[in-house]
Amino acid sequence: MSIRAGTLDRVRWLRREIETHNRAYYELDAPTIPDSAFDALFRELRELEAAYPELVTPDSPTQRVGGKPLAQFAPVTHAVPMLSIQTETDTGASGAEHFDSRVRRELEWADLNVSAEVEYVAELKFDGLAVSLRFEHGIFTRGATRGDGVTGEDITQNLKTIRDIPLRLSGEVPPLLEVRGEVFICRDDLARYNEKARARGEKPLVNPRNGAAGSLRQLDPKVAASRPLKFFAYGIGAVDGWNPPATHKELLDALAAFGLPVCTHHAVARGWRELADFHDRMGEERSRIPFDIDGVVYKVNSLALQNQLGLRSREPRWAVAHKYPAEEARTVVLAIDVQVGRTGALTPVAKLQPVFVGGVTVSNATLHNEEEVRRKDVRVGDTVIVRRAGDVIPEIVTTVPDARPMKEEGDLFARVPLHPPFELPDVCPQCGSHVVREEGGAIVRCSGGLVCPAQARGALLHFASRRAMDIEGLGDKLVDQLIAGGHVKTPADLYALTVLMLASLDRMGEKSAENLMGAIGKSRQTSLARFIFALGIRNVGESTAKDLARHFGNLAALQDADAAALENIPDVGPIIAESIVDFFAETHNREEIERLIDAGIHWEEHEGAIGASVGPLVGKLFVLTGTLPGLKREEARELIEAAGAKVSGSVSKKTSYVVAGEEAGSKLGRARELGIAILDEAGLRQLLRGESS
Repeated sequence: MSIRAGTLDRVRWLRREIETHNRAYYELDAPTIPDSAFDALFRELRELEAAYPELVTPDSPTQRVGGKPLAQFAPVTHAVPMLSIQTETDTGASGAEHFDSRVRRELEWADLNVSAEVEYVAELKFDGLAVSLRFEHGIFTRGATRGDGVTGEDITQNLKTIRDIPLRLSGEVPPLLEVRGEVFICRDDLARYNEKARARGEKPLVNPRNGAAGSLRQLDPKVAASRPLKFFAYGIGAVDGWNPPATHKELLDALAAFGLPVCTHHAVARGWRELADFHDRMGEERSRIPFDIDGVVYKVNSLALQNQLGLRSREPRWAVAHKYPAEEARTVVLAIDVQVGRTGALTPVAKLQPVFVGGVTVSNATLHNEEEVRRKDVRVGDTVIVRRAGDVIPEIVTTVPDARPMKEEGDLFARVPLHPPFELPDVCPQCGSHVVREEGGAIVRCSGGLVCPAQARGALLHFASRRAMDIEGLGDKLVDQLIAGGHVKTPADLYALTVLMLASLDRMGEKSAENLMGAIGKSRQTSLARFIFALGIRNVGESTAKDLARHFGNLAALQDADAAALENIPDVGPIIAESIVDFFAETHNREEIERLIDAGIHWEEHEGAIGASVGPLVGKLFVLTGTLPGLKREEARELIEAAGAKVSGSVSKKTSYVVAGEEAGSKLGRARELGIAILDEAGLRQLLRGESS
């Protein structure tokens, strides 16, 4: 079958979207879209790959389970992969009927008699974290997360803190048994824990699933021990020296006999109608079940049939998760506020009449961006449907048009909406700087990067970073203290700090305060390139900052440059030029720059440098390799660039010189192959002085 135009692009887009949301869910424990929306993306990709098998690639999300294991935990390779389960999101009985039809069709293809109804086991789909427990001769020896299904994270010590998990199994146990199950937190336990946490001044857990996942991914087992974690077993992985029972129901009973906790909410069901009955019954009891579930799981009961049905890509053919629809509720929009993120992005947020949905009371819902607000036409006073699934940020699904407040207007008393359509402001609500629209208007961002309180932390850390103003000792925690205490709001405030004030901060002391003041004082002598980079102009990185400094020679010329002049510089395109023009068009930014200059920041300027580089090595290209005896790599780079040359990371025919120190790598050999001039530190210094080498 030929690939239709646009199909490949759609497949690539779906894979990027799914991987992004997979990472947010499995690695960051911070999902960004409802499960139903993720399932729809995954289902579309799977259908496209089924229609066009030539598009299937080994790295497609359909070929694996979830996210990568976290780097700080030792990796554990699962002897038997921990597979995810296909999801059915159809309401009512159709999900059960679809699954039963697929199973019967697969069995018919395998020439098995399916005249009678297939026997299944129906279980709950827990909303927690899947884990694998390894027992050797009945002793719990290792526990791991699912990870990407093949490789998980070793969280043994954290799992040992869960009292539900026996450290030794009961009865006659096999030499090796891997138990698969779910770690979770009951809702009442979470409420009690959070009440105590607030009393201690600690941050409460967001919800049961987030609390369970976050607890097990702490490096300190004491954290997991303090959390009310529970465990249910629901399957097995690798087994040695034991013949499992004939059915899944008997397997659950055997696990319980070994002393492992097994959820009692499960049932044997014949045919899809009994599966659907279980789904409906658990849906009615959902609010009374003490822990969160987001659906039920159907499994073929016979383990022999499970083996014959086998796997399809990343999923077993013999099981499916039949989810419940995302919980929704009706409420009213009281206001639409605008939040400013740490990167300056403006996000509309609906303030709601509090409503209980998805297990929590919701009073805020993100509206994502201005386009989303317009598409859904959400206005103040509107009655809206709010959806929340798992720990995803609540979202407004739709408005209820008939409930919109109206007013009479005009001679004919026409009824018109009481409130106008929402529009983002033209200025930042935090600092009053003008806003700019990016990526076709989808993103609206504050231009006051230096002065906006919402961006203060990021602006200060960037300003003080090593490749910018290089203020050693000004790290995250100290910046947080300075902002919280009202001592620093913008970079210029750093130069008004005193030793006495700094010494009063936590963990500073007089010596540390003196060292920091010394670093701040030293930063006053800098270069134009470093200063431009330190300003944090959007899209202007270190390399572009150097190009701007080399081209203009002084700050005034850069500040007054228009987009056309900026685009004359190599590697400066329309987007970068627009970012620079927008930044210097903001009065607040220019005033902050004046404050910085008044504080004593200075550099050597090259007047009249527009359109031409300066220095004895203009047009030359250098490559650095190895360790120089008297120069750090960054110091050598700055000296070379100050002389008008450029520094590259790789050797090519365009390279003019390779500067080689001790333990020089393959770049030195490449330079010799190409016959490129090789310098040591002394030769470089001689060249920088303008002397022939």
